[in-house]
Amino acid sequence: MKLNNLFKVIGPGFIIASVCLGPGSITTSSKIGAEYGYQMLWVIVMAVIGMAMYTSMSARFGVSHDQSILQVIAATYGRWFAVLIGISAFLAASSFQFGNNLGAATALNAITGIHESVWPVVITSLAILLIFFARNLYKLLEKLMLALVVVMIIAFFANLIFARPDLSAAAVGLIPLSMPAHGINVMAALVGTTFVLHACLYQSYLVQDKGWQAQDLQKGMRDSVTGIAILGIVSMLVILTSAAALYPRGIAITTAADMAVQLEALFGASAKYIFSIGFFAAAFSSLVVNSIVGGGLVADGLNLGRTMQEKGPKIFTIIVLLIGMIVALFFRGDIVYALVLAQASSLLAVPAIGIGLFLIVNNKKVMGNLVNNRWQNIIAVFGLILIFFMVYHMFHRLFVFLGM
Repeated sequence: MKLNNLFKVIGPGFIIASVCLGPGSITTSSKIGAEYGYQMLWVIVMAVIGMAMYTSMSARFGVSHDQSILQVIAATYGRWFAVLIGISAFLAASSFQFGNNLGAATALNAITGIHESVWPVVITSLAILLIFFARNLYKLLEKLMLALVVVMIIAFFANLIFARPDLSAAAVGLIPLSMPAHGINVMAALVGTTFVLHACLYQSYLVQDKGWQAQDLQKGMRDSVTGIAILGIVSMLVILTSAAALYPRGIAITTAADMAVQLEALFGASAKYIFSIGFFAAAFSSLVVNSIVGGGLVADGLNLGRTMQEKGPKIFTIIVLLIGMIVALFFRGDIVYALVLAQASSLLAVPAIGIGLFLIVNNKKVMGNLVNNRWQNIIAVFGLILIFFMVYHMFHRLFVFLGM
């Protein structure tokens, strides 16, 4: 695809990718590269395939309907199912929001020296002002995400050249040959931050707000795949860089400063500040979009409105923002571990979202000739199995922790 054509398809897919490309994603990818080298690159491939399929399924619904997907689910399967999906999205978004606040606060502390406890209030206030007063909010988010992704790709790709990764080992890492000891825990976090089902579902809303119709189907598909492909590329670049720069030196990631070491090959002593700026940009963009997704979906599920011009979605969006702020303010502990755990725990709420989206795009009465075909269903079922396996693992860990 030519560069000018790439910019033309940038839109909702990049907004959705911004939910995933937050501090949790960067932290998890850095931690995996530092601790396991190239062994778990295949997890990114699996998660990206699932994310791309469910995002494109949602976009396909969006271009073919005027009603929102949750309103159609309510009419087809009952309001209770729409409410369940909305609440699940709200819980998943709230889990992400805690990590976004911690990531932004950690980055700003590294840049300014001002204590982390100050920043959740500041960034949450800025996010609320942006949501209430920004004109053409979605267009602004598209531009913000584009700028962020370009900066991150250039920084990590340029540094990757200096870090000189082992390409043969990386190629082997793309094949799911084995699972390292305790690797299932970080695998759950990586899947949780890459295969984000509440963001997939919201793609249909963004496509509708964009005004795309059935004749724009191919544009919607390209947008969805492009946004998610960029997500996978950035995550892979972070793993490759971390595996090349940190793994051979045995550096265990416990702070943002440890993650910044992977950029020292190119940026030297400035790596700490450059990494922290990118880390904050990723955290803030994810913080804003994630709150809109969680707030918008729960409001629509409860039949209280579906657009950010309505009262219901705005109220629930603010609630998501405040939950993330309050938890971050009172958090005391290992920030890197908390960021990884926040990504993994978001999986606990997502099965209903995946089932709902899968059912509605397989409903012939709803989708007509845009219903899933056999190959789309094979990939979609694979994605559900991956999510269910991770959810089972997370619940098992939770029960063990509670002594049940």
